Amino acid sequence: MKNDISVIILAAGNSSRMGKPKFLLEMPNRKVFLEHIIKQYFDFGCENIIVVFNEAGYKTAVEYYRYLPSKTQFIINPNHELGRFSSIKIGIKQISTSHVFIHNVDNPYAKKEVLYQIYSERLNADVVKPVMNNKGGHPVLISKKICEDILLEKDDNLNLKGILSKYLTMKVEVNDKSILLNINTNEELEEFRFLENNNAKA
Repeated sequence: MKNDISVIILAAGNSSRMGKPKFLLEMPNRKVFLEHIIKQYFDFGCENIIVVFNEAGYKTAVEYYRYLPSKTQFIINPNHELGRFSSIKIGIKQISTSHVFIHNVDNPYAKKEVLYQIYSERLNADVVKPVMNNKGGHPVLISKKICEDILLEKDDNLNLKGILSKYLTMKVEVNDKSILLNINTNEELEEFRFLENNNAKA
């Protein structure tokens, strides 16, 4: 295991447009997004895997817990309506590693090659994020310094992008369009599955 790295998976949104929690959306192989994401980080070697839910999502997700790696922790954000930053702050309280990946559950991919490209630059900047054709993607890697500063913030209703803009950032060019994926509607989900099925047949 890489004992200097953790991941916070953000899964506390209401997903009202989807009609179900995004972490339960299914890959073409029927695995749910959450299980797929966690397995990728575990295979990469993350020391701690933190998943932040709202209360309803937590109750739904616990039935999947027995299928997940032992390093996985489920926690509840009681103020999830404040947005992603509040979930990140709660997640950071659970970890002590020197670097943390921030991963949105609406992107089911954390490919090992991409994670390694980001991870290999961790000592060169406080923020490391992948880009493709000048478009920023996910996940983002942040340093312990940023984590400590986030915990000092009294306002939980902040914008992470604005906060990260204050720190030295390295953009890592990757050749993988999966970093740009965000599934926010059922139409996007169907398009994603269609493309994945076609790729599997190719």
